[in-house]
Amino acid sequence: MMESRGTKRRSICIAVIAAMMLATAVTTSSVAFAQAPPQAVENEAPGPLIPALPAYSPKTKPANEQERIAREVRHELVMLTRYTIWDFLAFRMNGNTVELYGDVVQPVLKSDAESAVKSIEGVENVTNHINVLPAFPSDDRIRREVARAIFSFGSLSRYSWSAVPSLHIIVNAGRVKLEGVVDSKADKDAAGIRANGVPGVFNVKNELIVANPEKK
Repeated sequence: MMESRGTKRRSICIAVIAAMMLATAVTTSSVAFAQAPPQAVENEAPGPLIPALPAYSPKTKPANEQERIAREVRHELVMLTRYTIWDFLAFRMNGNTVELYGDVVQPVLKSDAESAVKSIEGVENVTNHINVLPAFPSDDRIRREVARAIFSFGSLSRYSWSAVPSLHIIVNAGRVKLEGVVDSKADKDAAGIRANGVPGVFNVKNELIVANPEKK
């Protein structure tokens, strides 16, 4: 009889302990679930590449906060004092992160661009992909001669009139890249032909954007 009572007591104790352990496990699991951080929302796809050119200055009011930031970024880059026709800057918006791209002759322009963009209200981060061009003495001559060949040509001369022309000339070890915006395909083709005729130029990559594709 005594053994039977002892056995029952042991069984009851084991059952109580098991119930307590189960309750503790359920509670811990519930708390962990409640405290688990929400899954990160995937970032939106990065926006298009926007050239830092006066020709891209919009006339309407910004539709949202990101558009406001993009306009201020473009303005700050265009206004950089060291930004010349031998450089080309562009950027894209990725959320509130600004990604900088382009080619510059002076290393200081790369840091100037980053500093200017970081100062804009609403910009949370700046990723600087700007490439500093290597210094080749022959490239300086090519830059001057390509500019003279392009801007001395009748219909192309107007692209040199503004403080920051919309047509930029990038030279890297004798390889020329034309960046920016022109009014017509005829102007784009003429610029490429004129650049290609300069002695010492190995090849010309014509990346000019035609603002009015239908214009001849």
